[in-house]
Amino acid sequence: MMREFRRARRRAVPKPVPVYDLMTEQVIGRLGNLSESGMLLVATEPVVDDALYQLRFHLQDARGQDLPIDVGAHLVWSAPANTPGQAFAGLRFLTIDREPLERLRNWVNAGPEVD
Repeated sequence: MMREFRRARRRAVPKPVPVYDLMTEQVIGRLGNLSESGMLLVATEPVVDDALYQLRFHLQDARGQDLPIDVGAHLVWSAPANTPGQAFAGLRFLTIDREPLERLRNWVNAGPEVD
């Protein structure tokens, strides 16, 4: 059995979290899982391999407060999902401001890790 090793801890997203493309101001999908260095996007709009994206999503902290997170991201890979019209896409974060990065890091570390 092969075990996958990643540099950054990933956390599953417990409920649907829409992801917005800031250039088009449209929802392009939802978060699948998240780390401080990237994310799995369940895309409902077409995505382009090796493209750069400006994205926004919102997380909730332990008090239920909405935490907006804006990132610049590079689409590293994509693959068709089993659901027609959807694709899985792996994105690596290129830019994120310090305060949102700390919020994201705290959120990822507060929950169970993805296997």
